[in-house]
Amino acid sequence: MGLWTLLEGCLLLANALAILNEDRFLAPRGWSFQEYSGVRRNSFKGQLLGLIYATQYLRVLLILLNLLCIVVKFVSG
Repeated sequence: MGLWTLLEGCLLLANALAILNEDRFLAPRGWSFQEYSGVRRNSFKGQLLGLIYATQYLRVLLILLNLLCIVVKFVSG
């Protein structure tokens, strides 16, 4: 496993976090943004909620990184 494979795996994980819908998936499980304000931000749940919302906020960057990954895969074969 090389560095490129590790970076692709991180990109796939970021994509998975970015597509989580708050109304349909996060809120029924108690992981909504309102819960984030009440949870201690240093806890594991608070850190994970912060990561989810950061990836959702940076969707345009994820689209660009996905395009870059597709182009590199297309060129390198």
